[in-house]
Amino acid sequence: MKTLFMCLALALTFLVARAADTDSATYNLQRKKINMLLAERSAKFSQYSQSLNTKTGIFGWQTKKDIRRSGEILMDIAKTDEVIFREIKVLLDFKTFQTTQVIAKSNDSEDRSYNYMVTINKLRQQNEQLELQRAQEVNQYRQKQTIHVIIILLLILTSIFLFFRKSPVNKA
Repeated sequence: MKTLFMCLALALTFLVARAADTDSATYNLQRKKINMLLAERSAKFSQYSQSLNTKTGIFGWQTKKDIRRSGEILMDIAKTDEVIFREIKVLLDFKTFQTTQVIAKSNDSEDRSYNYMVTINKLRQQNEQLELQRAQEVNQYRQKQTIHVIIILLLILTSIFLFFRKSPVNKA
């Protein structure tokens, strides 16, 4: 039975550790995704800066086509920003979930510790009561033993007294 309990406890510990690794891997994957999106945004912003400097028009001016291209790149940057914000929200929600789990585990551990302390205190009180009861029973036993010894001694003394008192004395 103890072996079964130990195996179950070990399996549970393994599963909890595995879940923590999965959470950590998921968090790191989400961070990598955000970093990739930020790198993509940075590249698009570099394209936007280049497109602003591109002037294919007469006398070195920008044409409508250049301005449209810059606007399209800027729209791509805005879309990428929206995706980044969504992914950051997912990451923050995940972090909030992890924090909530840690707090819940902490509260559970705290409750368990408190319950253990209450149980230990109850057992200590019961132990003290049992020790007190045992001491009282030992005292009662000693008192009874003393009374029995006194009664036996009195009976022996009375028997000796009666034996010598009733014995016929030869008067001759």
